[in-house]
Amino acid sequence: MAIDQKFINQFASVTSKAAVASYKLVGKKDKIAADKAAVDSMRNELNKLNVDGKIVIGEGELDEAPMLYIGEKVGTTRGPKIDIAVDPLEGTNFAANNLPGALSVIAIAEKDNLFHAPETYMEKISSKVNEKGVVDLDYTVKENIFNLCEYLNKKPESITACIMHRPRHKKIITELNKLGAKVKLISDGDVSGALLVTDEKYDVDIFLGIGGGPEGVLAASALDSFNCFFQGRFLFDTEVDKLRANKMGIKNLTKKYELNEIVKGDTIFCATGITSGDLVSGIKIENDELTTETLVTHKSSGLKKIIKKIVNK
Repeated sequence: MAIDQKFINQFASVTSKAAVASYKLVGKKDKIAADKAAVDSMRNELNKLNVDGKIVIGEGELDEAPMLYIGEKVGTTRGPKIDIAVDPLEGTNFAANNLPGALSVIAIAEKDNLFHAPETYMEKISSKVNEKGVVDLDYTVKENIFNLCEYLNKKPESITACIMHRPRHKKIITELNKLGAKVKLISDGDVSGALLVTDEKYDVDIFLGIGGGPEGVLAASALDSFNCFFQGRFLFDTEVDKLRANKMGIKNLTKKYELNEIVKGDTIFCATGITSGDLVSGIKIENDELTTETLVTHKSSGLKKIIKKIVNK
């Protein structure tokens, strides 16, 4: 069953207002306050909507987060049962330091159709090529790049790989350099990084590396609408992580998840820019009005577009 299109604009308003709340703290060097402002606003707006919503990706477990915690019920309950994944402020450091790429993000799916991801790392890969056997988490970096070259009829020097700039990725980056591929390093924000494969204008062919598990689910929700490729594998470093995963129903701790195992059915995805980045522009101020820009997708209708909204200060 499809999610009613009337919710597209409503959820775009949720991320827009969260973005505006956080924007007031951009460049103030306080990422905790900027995040709290976005969380407070998002929760307040979600509770106005006529939905029976459950947070499945949020700010942490109940004992870790007072608001938008995993399992929290939101909405008036007078409406469809939905799963909700949120990242009220992706790129807290970006917002605190007035750097490009801070976003407010939400994804919704029908009840029980969004993977309940644990708060742990995920090995992930996304690509513009959604053809089985071209790229895969289990392939080497060399195999993935050469397969893309063959499929896209490109040379390695024309392939761009996006990866987070982290010490853990040194080996992958070195190998990409040896192959001659172009490397786009991002300092943070692996939801937006994974989505750079969705449009030719971003000039990214593949995103790979280790990032947040919850962010992987959010990215998969949008990639599904763009018919892009995504795989993820959770990484559990401690016994506590493994026990938590088991409690969440994850029995195979080394399983490689395909996109359609992470998100099923119809979805809505919204990402509003706080500071300008590759995906969307940040908030603009003119004549006491704030203009937001939001990337919106709705799988069943095929909608994929940028929505601009004017929000009063």
